[in-house]
Amino acid sequence: MPEAYIIDSLRTPVGRRGGGFAQTHPADLGAHVIRSLVGRGDFDPAAIDDVIFGCLDQIGSQAGDIARTCALAAGLPESVPGVTIDRQCGSSQQAVHFAAQAVMSGTADLIVAGGVQKMSQFPILSAFGAGEPYGATDPWTGSRGWQHRYGDQEISQFRSAEMIAEKWGLERSVMEEFALESHRRALAAQTEGRFDAEIMPFDGVTADEGPRPDTTLEKMAGLKTLTPGGRLTAAVSSQISDAASAMLIASEAAVRTHGFTPRARIHHLSVRGADPVMMLAAPIPATEHALKKAGLTIGDIDLVEINEAFASVVLAWQADLGADPARVNVNGGAIALGHPLGATGTRLMTTLLNELERTGGRYGLQTMCEGGGQANVTIIERLG
Repeated sequence: MPEAYIIDSLRTPVGRRGGGFAQTHPADLGAHVIRSLVGRGDFDPAAIDDVIFGCLDQIGSQAGDIARTCALAAGLPESVPGVTIDRQCGSSQQAVHFAAQAVMSGTADLIVAGGVQKMSQFPILSAFGAGEPYGATDPWTGSRGWQHRYGDQEISQFRSAEMIAEKWGLERSVMEEFALESHRRALAAQTEGRFDAEIMPFDGVTADEGPRPDTTLEKMAGLKTLTPGGRLTAAVSSQISDAASAMLIASEAAVRTHGFTPRARIHHLSVRGADPVMMLAAPIPATEHALKKAGLTIGDIDLVEINEAFASVVLAWQADLGADPARVNVNGGAIALGHPLGATGTRLMTTLLNELERTGGRYGLQTMCEGGGQANVTIIERLG
């Protein structure tokens, strides 16, 4: 089967809610990474077959196929199309999958895959209305889309994260220790300049705004739980964020034509569904499926990026997969760095790629929980 290669990858810093990107148009965020990505390569932008971007809550300034808007704002030729996709939190990871599949099928040679999200303006589920759960009530019919199958129960990421904590016996103190370590790792990565090669500063924002040097276990212990009687607090949850990220995916033909030096190849890609009520546990069976299909074990994986939507998600995944915590989210995760929804997939993959290059690792695995009980898994192989 033809190969799909990662030629380059970039991201903006991740801005806090109400932070440095609060007044930035989301299309400008996306345009910045596209322009920067294309600008680092010596090729005609007209050779790009498509721009595939992930974005949730495609309303307001994120509506109208923001992938196309970002491409035009970036100055790409009008001949370059764009398409916006929504696989919930895995949207830009799915963008990479679609790009790789197009390249591997021979129907495309060069694609920009990425995502953008401005949560300062559009918090999660804004398209449903503030506070509405997944499967929101239809104002026309008065019913919910999956009531006939799952009954009249709350189906939300918050309930799922609590259910995971309870099922895997994860006490609040354990999750807070995990969250503190996420901040510690992210701050260490910033201090050591590990993110410098992957971040393109924009609008005066030069570094990720999420990591908190002053956070402590004592401060975390004083926070209220997200639900009465629950174990989760804001401290063990991903931060609301703004960012954009993008990768250049190329075929073997494009590599030859443009003289590219690939940084990695897509070794495996898959996506699996699971119980939508316990929705955030989907990375567990999805990773098991991916490793089996790829003929690898978790011990073969040098580095893992699993999205820290909630501490319970990663801790449960680690427990079931038997993964070494020293190889997982080594530069911190979304609890410290933020989770800009549609941009997180390629943000994680960008960091994974750079860390594989820094450490000399071969295989990197990325996965993340997604709305509706789904999970993408990508295994990349560093080249060079």
